[in-house]
Amino acid sequence: MTKTIRQNVTVGAIPKQVFGALIDGKTHARFTGAPASISRKVGGASTCYGGHLSGVNLELVPSRRIVQAWRARDWPAGVYSIVSFALSRKAGGGTRISFTHVGVPASRFKAINGGWRTFYWEPLKAYLEG
Repeated sequence: MTKTIRQNVTVGAIPKQVFGALIDGKTHARFTGAPASISRKVGGASTCYGGHLSGVNLELVPSRRIVQAWRARDWPAGVYSIVSFALSRKAGGGTRISFTHVGVPASRFKAINGGWRTFYWEPLKAYLEG
């Protein structure tokens, strides 16, 4: 059984900066504090958090949308989830991230839901809003 995570986050940076932080391995590593290698091409592979997470880019629309198939190292073989980041400029400045994570194993839902806030949104905001 799987669940879906939906979160909305506002970051005090323009969509181009947010997109870059999420899709550039060096920048991603800077804001998370963990090694990352992220392809900038559809079909390209990615690893984050020193290989704990791995995935493939399914859709990339610069400054607007990222869709990736993801899995954690400790998930059963062949099990992937789909993450999507929809970026839109907010009136008055900043970027709204409408985030969806589909196919999260129910047994991991609480940890992963909280993990997005703790390990992505908070450090992303701190990095970009400096």
